Amino acid sequence: MSVKYEIRHAAHPGDAARYDTQRLRKEHLVENVFVKDEINVAYSLYDRYIVGGAFPVSKPLCLETIEPLKAPNFLHRREMGVINTGDTGKIQVGIHEYLIGHKEALYIGSGDHEVTFAAVDGKRPPKFYINSAPAHKSFPTRKITLKDAIVLEAGAAETSNARRINRLLVREVLETCQLQMGMTELQPGSVWNTMPAHTHLRRMEAYFYFEVPDGQAICHFMGEPNETRHIWMHNEQAVISPPWSIHSAAGTNNYTFIWGMAGENLAYDDMDTVQPGELL
Repeated sequence: MSVKYEIRHAAHPGDAARYDTQRLRKEHLVENVFVKDEINVAYSLYDRYIVGGAFPVSKPLCLETIEPLKAPNFLHRREMGVINTGDTGKIQVGIHEYLIGHKEALYIGSGDHEVTFAAVDGKRPPKFYINSAPAHKSFPTRKITLKDAIVLEAGAAETSNARRINRLLVREVLETCQLQMGMTELQPGSVWNTMPAHTHLRRMEAYFYFEVPDGQAICHFMGEPNETRHIWMHNEQAVISPPWSIHSAAGTNNYTFIWGMAGENLAYDDMDTVQPGELL
């Protein structure tokens, strides 16, 4: 079986506030997103969201169903977004093959189609970062490049958060049921993301950090605005953020991260902002 999985349970914010460092990491951090010749996923009970990665090097990897889904096919009642953070690779969806380059995305609509991830060159393999959410309707599979994205320049060098937000799999670009994904690139000299911080009770979110240089780290902040916690993270790790939690970070170097979310609302600006002076 090429798909390995783990289950992450949801928690009451009052309980999560009492977690020590190891428990906080165990419940929210996804440490091993990319393992050679494997598909690894974490199945979260926050909106039944799945976070993971496919890292085909020496062989193609088939997206087989996992036991918690109780379904004949992984995408039987689910949609999926994939963003390639490695070199060019191939994704086969049914009879259609898609060549996905670095920082390009593929949206795959729900359906009982076979999905296979493969490298073009095993010496320069792709790294397919995966997010998946339940879907009530099937929308067409579609490749999205950075040229297709809605791009927003945000922040400033003076506040150490100058960044380019690439909205890739969002409702303004293509139709999805509830999944939304994008990629934020911090400029040199900037380290803060999603600041001012915010929460959105109608959607959960997951962050995946990459392009973190060797020897550098990310400090991800989470928790209720008046009861914040932090998780130290390294390159190519993901974190699951509950709807009641802020999700922000500062790094010891600039970096790039992929955000993905699901819930009952597709409005990107549906959030409750928390100013820095209000955080505890």
